[in-house]
Amino acid sequence: MVKERARILIVGGGYVGMYTALRLQRQLKPELKRGEVEITVVSPDPYMTYQPFLPEAAAGSISPRHVVVPLRRVLDRCRIVIGEVRSIDHAKRTATLTTLATEEEGAGAEQLTYDELVLAPGSVSRTLPIPGLADFAIGFKTVEEAIGLRNHVIEQMDITSSTHDPAIRDAALTFVFVGGGYAGVEALGELEDMARYTARYYHNLKPEDMKWILVEASDRILPEVGEEMGRYTVSQLRRRNIEVRLETRLNSCADRVAVLSDGARFPTRTVVWTAGVKPHPVLAATDLPLNERGRLTCTPRLTVDGVAHAWAAGDAAAVPDVTAGPGKETAPNAQHAVRQAKLLGDNLAHTLRGEPLETYSHKYVGSVASLGLHKGVAYVYGRKLRGYPAWFMHRVYHLSRVPTFNRKARVLAEWTLAGLFKREIVSLGSLEHPRAEFELAAGGKPPTDPKGSS
Repeated sequence: MVKERARILIVGGGYVGMYTALRLQRQLKPELKRGEVEITVVSPDPYMTYQPFLPEAAAGSISPRHVVVPLRRVLDRCRIVIGEVRSIDHAKRTATLTTLATEEEGAGAEQLTYDELVLAPGSVSRTLPIPGLADFAIGFKTVEEAIGLRNHVIEQMDITSSTHDPAIRDAALTFVFVGGGYAGVEALGELEDMARYTARYYHNLKPEDMKWILVEASDRILPEVGEEMGRYTVSQLRRRNIEVRLETRLNSCADRVAVLSDGARFPTRTVVWTAGVKPHPVLAATDLPLNERGRLTCTPRLTVDGVAHAWAAGDAAAVPDVTAGPGKETAPNAQHAVRQAKLLGDNLAHTLRGEPLETYSHKYVGSVASLGLHKGVAYVYGRKLRGYPAWFMHRVYHLSRVPTFNRKARVLAEWTLAGLFKREIVSLGSLEHPRAEFELAAGGKPPTDPKGSS
């Protein structure tokens, strides 16, 4: 039994936010029934996105709705608020937030009070002041971006098949990906695989006509799978006629021309930016301690260092890695985030009940990455896998990690059906502007970009 009634505020509905709330629901089930505990989750989206499945969603292997987990269904004992936390005054135990109704109400941001705070807003794309980046590039962190990119790639193929202008064809069929981490390599591998398959249905387009370019500032890609497997990945991508440019940066993409630091210039209508992430801006709008990288300084027990009643994990938290020695921190990845969230929920329940806290300790066991259908690399427990075995392990691992049995069953069913039938090659770019056709029929001004993606 908790010592007194507690109001728990969880900021963020991603890995840490959802799994922490889910753990608290289970650990504090009696207290929630008696009304001794209240859990509020504030998230900008009503769902949690399982990001490792975004490349497969972009390639059409998984339906977009099966990549997300609805928070209201999973967290049925929590209060879900769809909105954005703008600032936090932990000294006063208040959070300032805006909701979908804030602008219409005209009353300004509202104040939410709490007793225990869990900060898990995640991260945002780390962008640079590169000319044209904000105007023409697309990220790869959300399901909307993944599906928008799929629609965009197929639309470029449609544009190519409709023109004989070599300049237009060349720009439409040049795809530049910036960033050699998981997001960039997996997105490039899956989309290139999908586009190569789709090309067979175009009478005047061949896979060799497409130009795929991966730009990475360091001297290696996929550092998580080790140097040897990183080199193997580069060789495999190049065998598929994908240009991998290491130690190269994007200097500009203004006027739809990608200019690289090595002097190369590529007219292109597609620049995908996956060059890292940075802490969510809300962290800077708090009175909590941050490290030099803008992340919350935390203890191995997942409390904010030196601050009572404040907790954090995942991308927003600098958590000491007790398995790696002094000064080391756990990597901001999904493997740690899910495990930290479960321990955070346990420790928060322990605190409310006056019980001792546990220490987070998990040794990084390895990584898996998909490079397209039946292709992958893996480094798990010191063993190196490549090709089909690595791809199979990638699917098995992430199927076991995606939340809820409902999503596991649906994803498995889609994979099974995908093995029996041909790929879907449909672009639904008009989804981005669903009223465009009606507005035109009603006498409105035709949109300059009816499908939105190009």
